[in-house]
Amino acid sequence: MTSDTDPPRSPGPAAAPGSFAAALASGTLVLDGGMSHQLAAAGHDLSDELWSARLLLERPEAITEAHLAYFAAGADVAITASYQATFEGFERRGVGHGDTVRLLALSVELAREAARRARADRPLWVAASVGPYGAMLADGSEYRGRYGLGVDALERFHRPRLEALAAARPDVLALETVPDADEGRALLRAVRGLGVPAWLSYSVDGDRTHAGQPLAEAFAPAAEADEIVAVGVNCCAPGDVEGAVATASRVTGKPVVVYPNSGESWDADARAWTGRTTFTAAQVTAWRDGGARLIGGCCRVGPEAVSEMARVLA
Repeated sequence: MTSDTDPPRSPGPAAAPGSFAAALASGTLVLDGGMSHQLAAAGHDLSDELWSARLLLERPEAITEAHLAYFAAGADVAITASYQATFEGFERRGVGHGDTVRLLALSVELAREAARRARADRPLWVAASVGPYGAMLADGSEYRGRYGLGVDALERFHRPRLEALAAARPDVLALETVPDADEGRALLRAVRGLGVPAWLSYSVDGDRTHAGQPLAEAFAPAAEADEIVAVGVNCCAPGDVEGAVATASRVTGKPVVVYPNSGESWDADARAWTGRTTFTAAQVTAWRDGGARLIGGCCRVGPEAVSEMARVLA
């Protein structure tokens, strides 16, 4: 393991032609919307600790259909259904290590199959989702951070899943909904040497991570990480995005990734979304002008909104 005081590293080589990083350099890519939103809209019950990852076990074709809906809406990038797929979570369900490796690879294969079936006239990309440690706990701590674990322990948790997903050869790893700058540092370590680029995306409240660290502090280590091709925020209020774009661009000099929620709030006691939608496709122009090159939606953002975003960004 490396130490908590890793030295800065020099910038990596230029992106290879045809690579995901090269695609980012040439323009804006449209991300998909919420996987769980689309699966729930199709009638699937996600009230489970494994959330959408349960369908990797039970209804993998439903995941392919969800990816297809977003590609048809104009998304360029599909984020896999592996957000909540972990060795520990599947073990609680009686799934062994080898079968979990297979399910992680399956999440990438399902997105690839959707890309093939979409028969699009543009390149389509697959981002392998890597959710935070708190997602495995399934107790809401993914929105708090501060798990009581150090950077070394979090790196040990994330590395095996990252290795399994990288072996399935996605175009990029989506290190997403990270609530804590310490976990961000652990993920930056864990992704080293895998041979797959990654983006790092925090969940935020205003200009701070959910754990309370200033975003500039959270973004800073990614500036020197060769593997990281974009930094930004997701699973946040639309109103938090514009400031985060400016901070990410200023601190790292890298392309920015943003995919906020609809603006509604999740009531854990009632197990229902409340409030009103504040996400509009018109907002994405300002995000793009500020440096965002990967733009999409997260919770409660479906194909209709992605279609409108694709139209505006075109």
